[in-house]
Amino acid sequence: MTDKFAEYFRSLKGKRIAVLGLGVSNRPLVRLLLEFGCNVTGCDRTPREKLDQEVLELETAGCALRVGENYLDGVEADVVFRTPGMHPANPAIQALVSRGARVTSEMEVFFEVCPCTILAVTGSDGKTTTTTLVSEMLRAAGKTVWLGGNIGTPLLPFARQMKPDDFAVVELSSFQLMDMKRSPVRAVITNLAPNHLDIHRDMAEYVQAKTNIFRYQDENGILILNADNAITAAFRGKGKTLFFSRQKEADVCLADGVICRHGEAVLKASDILIPGVHNVENYMAAIAMVEGLVEDETIRQVARTFGGVEHRIELVRIKDGVRFYNDSIASSPSRTIAGLRSFPEKVILIAGGYDKHIPYDVLGPEICAHVKKLFLGGATGEKIRQAVISCPAYDPNRLEITDCGSFAPAVRAAAAAAKEGDVVLMSPASAAFDQFKNFMVRGDFYKKLVKEL
Repeated sequence: MTDKFAEYFRSLKGKRIAVLGLGVSNRPLVRLLLEFGCNVTGCDRTPREKLDQEVLELETAGCALRVGENYLDGVEADVVFRTPGMHPANPAIQALVSRGARVTSEMEVFFEVCPCTILAVTGSDGKTTTTTLVSEMLRAAGKTVWLGGNIGTPLLPFARQMKPDDFAVVELSSFQLMDMKRSPVRAVITNLAPNHLDIHRDMAEYVQAKTNIFRYQDENGILILNADNAITAAFRGKGKTLFFSRQKEADVCLADGVICRHGEAVLKASDILIPGVHNVENYMAAIAMVEGLVEDETIRQVARTFGGVEHRIELVRIKDGVRFYNDSIASSPSRTIAGLRSFPEKVILIAGGYDKHIPYDVLGPEICAHVKKLFLGGATGEKIRQAVISCPAYDPNRLEITDCGSFAPAVRAAAAAAKEGDVVLMSPASAAFDQFKNFMVRGDFYKKLVKEL
């Protein structure tokens, strides 16, 4: 166990600890706090009758529970652990701060106690694939790697097992970064586009949160940015700033179909197993991140064998000559655009879902150019339809639009309309929360429906 890890948790003993939100990332945190004898109150909006067994076990272990509609009323604490999805400006949090509480998070503490080098990735699109690529390259080079963060695995419980020579590769969301006061040694911002405006006050706040990934770097920090994205191209780090580009000369760029780093060939784009030009960009970001840590031949080995991450243009099934792809991760227009551009042929698209209050106008021309049949469902279905029909390139004789109301009917209708040689792509351009717990549950349900055809 690292000294910092033990010292931190011992420092909390005798203090009143409130953990706001009892989701995946905070449950291991509660167990850690209880292990160190802390006075813990777990707060969650879920009514008691709907709590799952794991949360009830935390209560049995000694965590006081405040749950249900008014779960934050009257909470008193010295230290507050904020769940990523809760805005720091939440009135209940601000009230606790006004009474002297200190607000932190599982990820903030991990950065404080982690004994090894942290490499972190954020952005609007491509975070998970880029983070996974970095970890795969480091592992292939013989490094001990701890992969986690927004990608799904809370890393704080593992910090006491980490050694100084290890690497923590972390995906960070804007919600995790919003009030972070620490930055990794190496950071990537893949790109930035409007997203999560249902939570953030505006685009400026969203961008501001993302910049926390490098704000606290020192002169030894390395910041890696997308030169093809207008927002990220304007950033500069305090240490070394590197750029990657598919369209122009940069520190890592694409020249005649070859990814080059500082002018030296590293990887042929044609050797990358996973499809799509956006994945070429993900590889460029990862190649910049692992410079000096991984040999070029190891990078090439990874490119030839890495089959991608679940729910990201994932081939589910080929039935009667029709290919069905799961791109449930596509919770924004920019992500769906990247998916559409991955296929040379026009596809049958299933889209629509939870409304994050982001614009869809950019999606209309892309659907007109890359889709032959569009099946819509969910809260954003009408927004997407309006984006398409208002596009000058829209031709109702060439692009059939069907509003199916919800997800399952849209999937079944798309499958029924498909013929041999077609591609059916579920890439919603929307979050899943209108009908599903998250994009993973949506993707799994899609795969179940497809396999039942």
